[in-house]
Order: sequence, then C-alpha cells, then structure tokens
Amino acid sequence: MQVDPDSGLMRGARQIASPNYDSRPAGVEPDLIVIHGISLPPGEFGGPWIDRLFTNTLPAEVHPYFAEVGSLRVSSHLVVDRNGAVTQYVRVNERAWHAGKSLYQGREACNDFSVGVELEGTDTQSYEPAQYGALAEVVAALCAAYPRLSTHRLVGHSDIAPGRKTDPGPAFDWPRARRLIAAAVSAYGNPLQR
Repeated sequence: MQVDPDSGLMRGARQIASPNYDSRPAGVEPDLIVIHGISLPPGEFGGPWIDRLFTNTLPAEVHPYFAEVGSLRVSSHLVVDRNGAVTQYVRVNERAWHAGKSLYQGREACNDFSVGVELEGTDTQSYEPAQYGALAEVVAALCAAYPRLSTHRLVGHSDIAPGRKTDPGPAFDWPRARRLIAAAVSAYGNPLQR
C-alpha cells in the first residue's frame, strides 16, 4: 500500500466517497492515528452496512439499530474488514468525522489532526490475523506519506474519548498490532519491499 500525500488517496484501497468530511484547519497536518472498532448491526460482520452508514444511505427499516444511527453523519478515512481488505471513505488530507468529542494530550477536536482507521470488529470478539496484517501495512504507508505521523502516536478511540467510547476494546491485541506495525514500518523503508 502507498498513500499519495498530495491527493490523500491510498493505492490498493477500494474507494467509496463519503460526503461526511470537510477541510482540516489551515496549516494542520495529520499527526495522530486513531484505531476504532465497528460492526453493523452490532456484533455482525460483512454486508454493505458500513458503506451505507458512511454514505448516509443506511436503511432504517432493515434493523432497529439502523434507525438509531441512520441519521448520524459520520465517516472514517479507512476501514479494514474481517478479511483484511481496506476501503477508503475520506482522503487522508481531509478531515473525516470519526472521533467526535475528543481530547489527546491537551488538544481537543481530534478529527482536526488525526487519521481514523476502523477495524470491523467488536470490543469482545477477537480481531482477525488478516486485519492486523492490513493495519500494519496501512500504518506504514501513512507514516511514509505524512512525516508528522509515527507509530508512537497510535491510539484507540477509547483513549481520546474515555468514558464515551470503548473501541477497539479489550479484544484488540495492542502488543501484536505494535509488533506487526514496527515490522511493516521497517520493511517499508526498503523500496524493494513496498
């Protein structure tokens, strides 16, 4: 995977444009990566529902939960599905609406300066090996394209919105993710291994 820093597009990702974004504040570049967990309906995987949520076309009549969240205007830059496939909804150089009310190291409004990466999953069900591998490649590509991003500035949604959000939850294996990300970042430095 590679990200073009000028366009904000990730090569190798499926592209589905979300209308739920706007410009980052003037002079602000991404310097934080926020990991989320998402499943629609809760605890179920697959299907078109994440695409539909992020494109404001979630049909309220299909599931009671959809009636609750269908009017939300939310998005993420990237989603990694259970098989490790990556979909991009918002260009990385734009502001996706993924963090909500949030705070990181004294800075509010994390959407302004972060990249949102959703993993299809729940707080309590193990994430798939393919997702950890894809996440590592995504983070390596992001760090290569945007110099202010680093593996030291990688947090969960729960870290920037404690008490309000719990994802990616206890099922997310942070040590495993960090090992794979470190290896991917190291390999990414070699153009022959991109």
